[in-house]
Amino acid sequence: MWVVVDAAYELHRYSSAYLASLRSAEDASVNTERTYAGRIALYLCYCVDHGIDWAAPSMRQLAGFLNWLVDEPLPPRGQVVRVEPKYRSKGTANAIVGTVFRFLRYCALLDDSPVSADLATKLYEPKQLRYAPPGYDRGEEGQFYTVNVKTIKFKIVVPGYEYLTDEEIRQVLDCTVHARDRLLIALLAVTGIRIGEALGLRREDMHLLASSKVLGCAVTGPHIHVRRRQNANGALAKTRKPRWIPVGEDIGGLYADYQWERERVPEAADCDMVFVNLFAAPLGQPMKYPSTYELFQRLTKKAGFTARPHMLRHSAITRWRREGKPDYLIMDMAGHVSRQSMDQYTHASDQEKRDAVNHVATLGKARP
Repeated sequence: MWVVVDAAYELHRYSSAYLASLRSAEDASVNTERTYAGRIALYLCYCVDHGIDWAAPSMRQLAGFLNWLVDEPLPPRGQVVRVEPKYRSKGTANAIVGTVFRFLRYCALLDDSPVSADLATKLYEPKQLRYAPPGYDRGEEGQFYTVNVKTIKFKIVVPGYEYLTDEEIRQVLDCTVHARDRLLIALLAVTGIRIGEALGLRREDMHLLASSKVLGCAVTGPHIHVRRRQNANGALAKTRKPRWIPVGEDIGGLYADYQWERERVPEAADCDMVFVNLFAAPLGQPMKYPSTYELFQRLTKKAGFTARPHMLRHSAITRWRREGKPDYLIMDMAGHVSRQSMDQYTHASDQEKRDAVNHVATLGKARP
């Protein structure tokens, strides 16, 4: 669990109560709670530095906070010294302000809250949807066409979801040096699991034989299990519902190569996590998010194009959709709860666009 404290380590009552509500009422993951805690703490610090009452800001002051988020350089992380300052994007600023608005609206509902109901009503304004996304529930009388939107935000162009082609995935695999890294890349690309789910895998989750009956599992064929657990490395599966995903025999071969590589590091013998540190301290300990980020940074530099863990997930889901797999099957393998989550993974490839144009062009040709 996460809480917010001030400079004297006094618990900030209202923000901590809001974070607790995420756990109990919204069933949010630990990662979501951690992200929201940082955003709220950032807002509270801004209010202290600028002499603003956090519970009674004016709309002008909230707009000033939004602009400050993109104008203020980001502080350095760890020992990294930046040659040029780095800034938040407008999309990131909108997300932070959105969390702050939800926090203030939550506080306004409390009996003894210093946040007024008048402020809560000013944070959002009703807006009618001109175009509803596919699958959106409009209601029997169209009552859900009106939604509440933030009154203060940057107007941005929503970026498309990035993915890698099969050839680009092969290039990334060719850039790997270690068997562990090849297994990680291939597993993300084949199964579409999230990086947190991959880093949270235990050895008992890897059922890579033709039959897993000896393991007490009735699923036939090679597969992996994704389960939500509390892990020492902070890795967490986003969805609480456990699922299994089939894999090919090539994953079993990559896993065997990795086991041979891992056995040469005695410190890794007692760790039941699949992916562990083998080449940097602390040896034998589970890999964490920063280590994976550094790995992908190195691979990106060698490959000559951007490659991030979530792009491999997008690639897998996009591939399944192009192959005509039904949405209910893809949702089960991807760990999605809502069918609307599938729409963002529909990508048109360059060849598909060209084939469509060429098809239309042939229709316009004069018959002999």
